[in-house]
Amino acid sequence: MDVRFLESFIEVAACGSMAEAARRLNLTPAAVAQQLRTIERELGHSLVARAGRTVRPTASGLAVLEKARQLVDDARALRVIAANDQPAGELRLGSTASGLTGFLPGVLTSLRRDYPRIELFVRPGSSADLHQEVSSGGIDAAVIVKPPFPISKEVDWLTLYEEPLVLIVPEAMEVASAEAVITATPFIRYDRNQWGGQVVDRYLRQNRLKVREWLELDALDSIAALVDRGLGVAVVPDWLPPWPEGLRLRKIPLAGAARRTIGMLSNRSSSRIAAIRAFVAACAGIAPASGNP
Repeated sequence: MDVRFLESFIEVAACGSMAEAARRLNLTPAAVAQQLRTIERELGHSLVARAGRTVRPTASGLAVLEKARQLVDDARALRVIAANDQPAGELRLGSTASGLTGFLPGVLTSLRRDYPRIELFVRPGSSADLHQEVSSGGIDAAVIVKPPFPISKEVDWLTLYEEPLVLIVPEAMEVASAEAVITATPFIRYDRNQWGGQVVDRYLRQNRLKVREWLELDALDSIAALVDRGLGVAVVPDWLPPWPEGLRLRKIPLAGAARRTIGMLSNRSSSRIAAIRAFVAACAGIAPASGNP
């Protein structure tokens, strides 16, 4: 039985969608469906069934799911053992949207050059979701915003860099006082459900700044684009470039403002510890100086 086919079954069971599983596995939905049919023929039972727009494991599928996970984990561990503790095999990573564009490309370039035997899988997501994925063992490591609570003993944390908060305004706007602009101009808020958005919220509350909020978004690129259109101002982390092209904005530093801390969270109980160490080293080597120019 091909272990890769078991991986497809596990992914379909996890996300409840052939299309989403195919996206995560970098396959076509037809290929995933074919792999599932092959496993079902070998076992003699249907493993998944459609329920409306979703796909769910059958009773037989649920019965074999945990054993399938174990077999896949054992196969990955064998690759590591065969590599004689050299970084090799699959490494499952996660990253926030800004990390995917501003920080991770350099890290992945370094990993590919120095450790070509590592097979990379990267999952985008929010910091909170990726924190849970690392803690549960769904992925090995992730580049996220530092959690607003103590780091558990089951995971390791490495601070990579910090992003100062800035006020962004249309380029033509005259600003005599950042505080006056924040309180007098329509305000576009960085989503408070995001850990980075909570940093912004704390800054506003600590400085007793009452804003004329009219919109709350979780996408920093979209916030910047709306400010460029003159639809308001915003306080955001000065995230690593690239920023959206063609925007005519001004970034105004905020005295005494908190910073959004970006770091790498890793699962210390993962069997792919050699590959994780290689990723940690690559992150430390690429991390910029604290704060952005």
